[in-house]
Amino acid sequence: MDAQQALADLTEISSQIEAAVVFDDKGKVVGSTLADGDALAKGAAELLAAADELKTGDAPLTQLEIATGDGSLFVVREGKTTIAATTAPEPTVGLVFYDLKSALRSAKPKPRPRAKPKPDAEKPKAAAKKPAAKKPAAPRARKKPDAS
Repeated sequence: MDAQQALADLTEISSQIEAAVVFDDKGKVVGSTLADGDALAKGAAELLAAADELKTGDAPLTQLEIATGDGSLFVVREGKTTIAATTAPEPTVGLVFYDLKSALRSAKPKPRPRAKPKPDAEKPKAAAKKPAAKKPAAPRARKKPDAS
């Protein structure tokens, strides 16, 4: 699924999301619910970078929420792809993060399946047949002994 479709699905299932954008680690917008998502992507990237500098520990920052009286900004990063979304005031934080993570996974391109190695044309294929399985023999009828 592409990023634009993932965002369409996100806004359909999540009534709390007002606007959302998906962008890469270079800031290139790959999907947006806005006509021009560059400003939201740039602002989210800057806030994420600032929060990254303030965090403790070595692990990269993967999610961020910034709440104001007018609404919230959520940012979720996975690898080189990031999704940012705005909401109205007092959203259900856990649900918004869950929805954003699901949308982000949907927006990432799926790895192509590995191509199966082609058999060598030079080598003749040996026709290896399994021996046919034998059917079990039907039980033989036994004569009843005479009751004399």
